[in-house]
Amino acid sequence: MNDETPARAKSAAPQPEPFLDTSGDSDEPAFSWLTPAAGDKPVGNKPSGDNPAAGDKPAGNKPSGDKPAADKSGPGGSAPEEPDGEKAGRNLPAAGTATAQPGSRADRKAAEAAVGSSAAAAAGTARTSAGGTSAADPSPAGTGGSAGSPVFKEPLPTSALHVRPPEEEVERRNAQRESAANAKPVAPRVMQVLLAIIYPLILLILAVRAVTSPLFLWVEYNRPGFPGDGYGFSTDDRMTYGSYAVDYLSNWAGPRYLGDLVHRGGEKLFKDGEVSHMADVKAVILSTFGAGALLLLLALIAILYLRRRSNGGIRRGLFAGSIITLALILGLGTLAVLGWQQFFTEFHRVFFADGSWTFSLDDTLIRLFPSQFWIDAGIVIAGLVLLASVVTLVLTWPTRRRRGLAPKPARADQEQANQ
Repeated sequence: MNDETPARAKSAAPQPEPFLDTSGDSDEPAFSWLTPAAGDKPVGNKPSGDNPAAGDKPAGNKPSGDKPAADKSGPGGSAPEEPDGEKAGRNLPAAGTATAQPGSRADRKAAEAAVGSSAAAAAGTARTSAGGTSAADPSPAGTGGSAGSPVFKEPLPTSALHVRPPEEEVERRNAQRESAANAKPVAPRVMQVLLAIIYPLILLILAVRAVTSPLFLWVEYNRPGFPGDGYGFSTDDRMTYGSYAVDYLSNWAGPRYLGDLVHRGGEKLFKDGEVSHMADVKAVILSTFGAGALLLLLALIAILYLRRRSNGGIRRGLFAGSIITLALILGLGTLAVLGWQQFFTEFHRVFFADGSWTFSLDDTLIRLFPSQFWIDAGIVIAGLVLLASVVTLVLTWPTRRRRGLAPKPARADQEQANQ
């Protein structure tokens, strides 16, 4: 359905009052089916011309006696005939008026639209003038409109985009954009910190696992200077019985694994207190290895995430972890050197109940694992962790090439550039 609303009705400018004078309208019917046939003549009260005085009226509409005959007749009592020229001249204005008026209703609407667009253009020009007043009153005279009356116009939805905000607001928005552009994601930083914390713990657990192995036991029993057993164990006896104790710490066997062992003479090799302590040590060792496996899995997840999301994130995390490891090992090593016996006692108090880890010199655990064994084990653990952390520190040192920076120019190039 076409919108037949005139253009001037859609305009935001003030609309003039409609011109209601119908004296210049043509006799064309509003609809085509009202047009008379070719041979028909107007019937009724409507005159043939626009001027009612110039047309003939049908004889039957009014009686001849309504008005005196002298009004329309000459002195002879009959109406004088007008010349044809005067009749033609009298009909010219009506014809001209009909010609100036559009021939159809569509033409009249087009003419009204043209008038409305010209009025809107004139009103817009008047609003943009320096005085802010209308250059020409769009309202027709006699309608009561004033030349300086304000015109309401609803702003467009995007009109605010053409208004520049204050300088303070512009600076604040620029600062926010710069901070958002320079801000680094939080997740890669969290993964780097997680990797830095997990790394020294993993190194420590791996070193403990290296010590609790038959290889370390063999090296320790066969190294020169290791104290012998004063109660009759040979090196082979120590290696055999000690291997049972070390294997028990990493397998899933019960306390009978050690409790059923006997000497050549038939007596039990380990007392009940010793078996109970070894069961406590096994629980701590297995828990430590399980925690190490979980930490290793988290470290792999962090490494895979940083490899995809952060350039150099793995290197930074391991570098920070190696520094933490060095600080931790140096601190614990200093405490152990200053007072080994106190350090050993406090370590056992953390993991075991008081009285459950002290034995006499002739007990099997003391004969297999004397004090020198634990000192050597602590040195090996510290040495392995220290070595791994130093190697990691060297491999992850933040050089210019690893940071993705251009190498520094040579001194000669700098001097030439300065000259």
